Amino acid sequence: MQIENRTVVTLKYRLTVDEAGQEMEVEQTTPEQPFVFLFGTGGLLPEFEKNLEGKSPGDTFDFRIPAENGYGFSDPQNIVPVPLTAFHNEEGKADMEMLRIGNVLPMSDSEGNHYQARVHELNVDHVKMDFNHPLADKELHFAGEVLDVRLATLEELQHKHVHGEGGHQH
Repeated sequence: MQIENRTVVTLKYRLTVDEAGQEMEVEQTTPEQPFVFLFGTGGLLPEFEKNLEGKSPGDTFDFRIPAENGYGFSDPQNIVPVPLTAFHNEEGKADMEMLRIGNVLPMSDSEGNHYQARVHELNVDHVKMDFNHPLADKELHFAGEVLDVRLATLEELQHKHVHGEGGHQH
């Protein structure tokens, strides 16, 4: 069976990006812990799916997605100052170990939306947090193998995600 809309795809892959001239691993899946997804529902990068469409179990792949077709480019407006008091613990002190430049912290806004932000800069009264996607500005390099392709069940199509092994459990 080939990868097409309404199929459940199981892959193993390695994702790398170039960091200062060196290939750095971002993520790697294995046959024991594969990536399983419902193809064609719009939940993945369109160019990722485009590069997999038509492949069958046993086929390998090796492709790159430029930043503009991946997670886009950094926007300076997504680097915002957050008052240092927002990071205070019960004793009214900030955990300076946590606030090291480069650390990624879970954050939420006043509406309860959750985000990941990287500590960009630390000042006396605020912390500049970078809310750009960590893979912004990066060309993505995927290499791997298609392990399995099957038709999605009606329930999976209605819920727009995979059920069972490797997928969502209800």
